[in-house]
Amino acid sequence: MTRASLEKQPHEVASMFDGVAERYDLTNDVLSLGQDRRWRKEVARAVDARPAQKVLDLAAGTATSSLPFTRAGAYVVPCDFSLGMLQVGKRRHTWLPFTAGDATRLPFKDDTFDAVTISFGLRNVQDFDAALREMHRVTRPGGRVVICEFSHPTWGPFRTVYTEYLMRALPPLARAVSSAPDAYVYLAESIRAWPDQPALAERLRAAGWSKVAWRNLSGGIVALHRGFKA
Repeated sequence: MTRASLEKQPHEVASMFDGVAERYDLTNDVLSLGQDRRWRKEVARAVDARPAQKVLDLAAGTATSSLPFTRAGAYVVPCDFSLGMLQVGKRRHTWLPFTAGDATRLPFKDDTFDAVTISFGLRNVQDFDAALREMHRVTRPGGRVVICEFSHPTWGPFRTVYTEYLMRALPPLARAVSSAPDAYVYLAESIRAWPDQPALAERLRAAGWSKVAWRNLSGGIVALHRGFKA
């Protein structure tokens, strides 16, 4: 892997997700061996949306991740920078207020949301430190952030097996089920290059979040980070 292979411009990343929008949810289900459904349930539990609360769901894609918050009675804004994803989501869930937005320059006022969450999307933001600061800006005092992202398995032997899966098994599987398999090669590389759990927690603190903590899912394949705005 070269550094250049991960240095995609925002428009290139958006175009990549536009290309996988139609079968994105199905592909994720297959490639995660069904685990993504469990991970999303854990996100919903961590966000703990309540009736009348405002929730910003970043990198919402087709809004699969947003639906649990609507069922809890919260007002949810699915936001994504991929117009292709938003168009597919709007066809499926016409009542949701889909919003196009860049995570590093969010189109919302200060102190707007009770909770901000992003699942499997922070890794694809070129300047994710800026995104963490923007999430902090649009969250009201006392509000919370929940980040669900691929991370690093904590047990060494399993980490080796997982890395082999990412780089060897994932691309052939993606070719079988995805309309744009090259996108998943990029995603595999970005997972390997992502900061581990303590490093991401430190970046959250640097962005202004307090009481930062994380919890590993599936042995650390995924980690849930949480923080609060003082």
